[in-house]
Amino acid sequence: MTRPPIHLRSQWLLWGPVVLMLVVIFGASSIPNLKTLPGNISDKSGHSIGYAMLGGAILRALAGGRLRGVTWSRCLAAIALATLYGVTDEFHQLFVPGRSADRYDVLADCIGATMGTALGWLASAAQRWGILGSSS
Repeated sequence: MTRPPIHLRSQWLLWGPVVLMLVVIFGASSIPNLKTLPGNISDKSGHSIGYAMLGGAILRALAGGRLRGVTWSRCLAAIALATLYGVTDEFHQLFVPGRSADRYDVLADCIGATMGTALGWLASAAQRWGILGSSS
């Protein structure tokens, strides 16, 4: 069996977590009549947590897996892409029995994506300021 080229493998390492998060979010949105989340997590908290992870994963991929690759434009792109997926996910829920679209869910998605992206930006800033090592 031949291995894929290094470039292809590195793209999977970068974008694989993004794809995984998209699949998990889509799967959770496909559950009919979902009333509560496991562990007593509120609906809006669940959205914020999931989209913080998605925003962070997108930022990591856009930055090439390197903290020094984090820029304001990549942060904004990560927030926009995650929020756009949130909009499409709410549209998807219109077709799931017992589910509906909610603009406040999209707001929670955007807030979560912003928080996840902000953590990436803070880590990048900490590296630039010499607080973190420069190995990443």
